Formats: sequence, C-alpha cells, structure tokens
Amino acid sequence: MRDFSSGKIDILVSTSVVEVGVDVPNATCMVVEHAERFGLAALHQLRGRVGRGPFQSYLFLVYTPELSEEGKQRLKVMMEYADGFAVAEEDLKIRGPGNLTGTEQAGFLRLRFADPVADGGTMLKARNLAREILQKDPGLLQPENSLLRQVINRTRPFEEDIINGG
Repeated sequence: MRDFSSGKIDILVSTSVVEVGVDVPNATCMVVEHAERFGLAALHQLRGRVGRGPFQSYLFLVYTPELSEEGKQRLKVMMEYADGFAVAEEDLKIRGPGNLTGTEQAGFLRLRFADPVADGGTMLKARNLAREILQKDPGLLQPENSLLRQVINRTRPFEEDIINGG
C-alpha cells in the first residue's frame, strides 16, 4: 500500500479493505469483482477511492450473469447516482430501514402511521418541531404542551405495537 501511495507501483490488487482511509489522488481506475455481493454503501465507498485528483477516473463493476433483482437495482443506483445522500436514500428504498427497536439492519418496517421513504420530508419536519418543543420545554410541563404529554403517556404501553404494526 505504501508503494502504491508513493507512486512506486502503479497497480494495486486488494480486498475491499482498500476502502478504508486510502487517499491516492493519482488513482484513476478501479475494478470491483463480484460487485453484486456488495451493498450500496460499500460500493459508494470503493468508488470514492478513485477520482480524488484532477484526472478522469473510472469504476468498473464486474458482476455475475445470474444477477438477482435486488442486485440489478443496486448496480443501477451506482450508475445513476454519485451523491452519497442519494445513494443512501435509494438503499433505504431497496432494503428498507430495518427494525427500529431491534438489531435487524434491513427489512421493511411496518409503521401504521408513516412510510419512512414516502413521508420522509414530513417526518423530518415533525422531528425538527419536536426537538424545538423539547428544547424549550423538556418535561412538556407548559400548558400548551400538556396534550402532547398526555398522548405520550397514553401511548407508552403500546409503543412496540405501534412500531411493529401490531
């Protein structure tokens, strides 16, 4: 790695560990074999290892002909988006957000009141408003927030059902 970084050698063959902390501005070409096995975050990180300098760069994603539908979707996202936030949003659409209260990192959440993808903008506004209210009144003790406090207290026993769509 040191020889590659210093320019002593021009080609580096590596495992995906190369995505961590590598900054070689002259790196202009990367080939990822079995790209269908990688998640979007890893592919985006790998792509970020080339094109750090002033030169045109290329990323080649090599994949198996027996590509799953999800694999096709992921590779299509990599072709269409360069922005990490857009890649993450597409990843959310493909994989789902997982379980908010558990350890599952993928899967579709069954919220009865919102869809994290379709209602993301509204949920962001609600979160910001909630933060603003809690900064001003952390215990929700002000008269104008008493209804919020009542709703929270009444729904606490049912939180798991609400989150899991039960």
